[in-house]
Amino acid sequence: MQLVRLILHHLKPYTGWVVAVVVFQFVSTLAALYLPSLNAQIIDKGVSTGDTDFIWSTGMTMIVACLVQVVTAIAGIYFGARVAMAVGRDLRREIYRKVDSLGAIDVAKFGTATLITRGTNDVQQVQMLVLMMLNFMVSTPIMCIGGIIFALREDAGLSWLVWVSVPLLFIIVGFLVFLLLPLFRLMQDRIDGINSVLREQIMGIRVVRAFVREPFESERYQRANEAITVVSIKVGNIFVLMFPVITMVLHLATAAVLWFGGQRVDAGEIQVGSLTAFLQYLLQILTAVMMGVFMVMMIPRAVVCAERITEVLSTDPSMAVPAQPAPRVPTAGRVEFTDVTFGYPGAERPVLDRVSFVAEPGKTTAIVGSTGAGKTTMLNLIPRLYDAQAGSITIDGIPVAGLDRRQIAHLVGLVPQKPYLFSGTIASNLRFGRPDATDDDLWRALRVAQGEDFVRAKEKGLGDPISQGGTNVSGGQRQRLCIARALVADPQVYLFDDSFSALDVATDARLREALFQATQGATVIIVAQRISTIRSADQILVVNDGAIVARGTHDELLDESETYREIVGSQMSIEGVA
Repeated sequence: MQLVRLILHHLKPYTGWVVAVVVFQFVSTLAALYLPSLNAQIIDKGVSTGDTDFIWSTGMTMIVACLVQVVTAIAGIYFGARVAMAVGRDLRREIYRKVDSLGAIDVAKFGTATLITRGTNDVQQVQMLVLMMLNFMVSTPIMCIGGIIFALREDAGLSWLVWVSVPLLFIIVGFLVFLLLPLFRLMQDRIDGINSVLREQIMGIRVVRAFVREPFESERYQRANEAITVVSIKVGNIFVLMFPVITMVLHLATAAVLWFGGQRVDAGEIQVGSLTAFLQYLLQILTAVMMGVFMVMMIPRAVVCAERITEVLSTDPSMAVPAQPAPRVPTAGRVEFTDVTFGYPGAERPVLDRVSFVAEPGKTTAIVGSTGAGKTTMLNLIPRLYDAQAGSITIDGIPVAGLDRRQIAHLVGLVPQKPYLFSGTIASNLRFGRPDATDDDLWRALRVAQGEDFVRAKEKGLGDPISQGGTNVSGGQRQRLCIARALVADPQVYLFDDSFSALDVATDARLREALFQATQGATVIIVAQRISTIRSADQILVVNDGAIVARGTHDELLDESETYREIVGSQMSIEGVA
């Protein structure tokens, strides 16, 4: 039922084209049914009597019927293909928009690999079923029913051949569909598995090579590959069995018609032309059943794919979109956490426990702590990548849950811990948060981010190409381009999640100095491991096990916080920092 609802819902916008397909297929099928009868008339009334005029007139009628059949068949297939491709396009668009609306937790629940498969391979299977359905849904039943009527009109004495061969084909098809349904479901799961392994290996190819793990990863891929191969072979074995059986039924039916029909011709109960027409109608009936078989064989896999697609489309985002966004948009950028608690699904304990702090506009708030203390999670809660489970997060007194995504994107600029660039050019990446930015705006941001020199050194400057993920630039260049991208957006709140780790000390110092001038008046929150990066911050929050254990300036924390002194001591002597 999910498959039917999915297809009918997406066929509604193309009702006119579907009607055209039905009309053309109907006319084409009627013309095809009319031809054997004309052929029988030529044999029985023209050839047997030598009536040349009848042969020519009936032959011209056959030519016209053939032309009508060809033209309408081509038109029907054309419009059917247009509808099927449009349905596939709409499905892919809906899946993309749905995935884009899901929170990070929802995406993690599905997994990236399966979402890619559902948006590509699964949609393709449904699209192919729609194509087959539009091509055969009219012609197949009309050909079967009309063929039976015309065959009985030619000779009712041979009708028992129809009642034996057609049900036999349906029984064979039903049994094969019963065998294929669980295999197709397993095949889609195996496709998810091989996509997951391949995606992980491609993204982590540098790590694989660095640790010389190629043999191990090759074995992993081989196992995933063999798993889908085994299922594919089972499906193939069923298909291999199906076609010889169907062909055998066709040939046996043909032999039976010639054997029993020949006896009736000898007895004078049927003419040769009628026998020929009966044979053609029986073959048309069985061919229509075969076309129906092709469509039916695709239904089990399409059913599985439709269920997987519907599962994505029916998923409600865990983070509710405000029905009425806040009428007043924050302008100052004051960020306040009040008793915020957050834990990832399945975790034994919260990552953040009753965290409270205020980040004022025009000031820099730094967050330091050990790995896994919850620093990145705190930053991700501000642009609402996740929702707090308890407590509140506000910007200028307005809860972030009351702001829509566009408002948050305009207010908050995030430079993530793992800098990511999209395929395109340097300019297209910098304009990601502000498409109308001028080239002067881009160069100004690059100058602050200490990226102007290496961009100007490139052959095409701002138009120089960037590969997916930014793999054709160094880690430090990628970080500086991501910082420049946030500066171009010109938000009220800047979030830097360990965004200076790939920079040398001298570049880090120059960038911090330029950044201080460029972000005056904005709220700046920095997560950093390097103490030299945050020692001049107006407020430093020391996080340990998801809680803020100390806060103050660098000098105050050196005097008051043992945890902060341990962090500083792990990098350099306290005397060298003080």
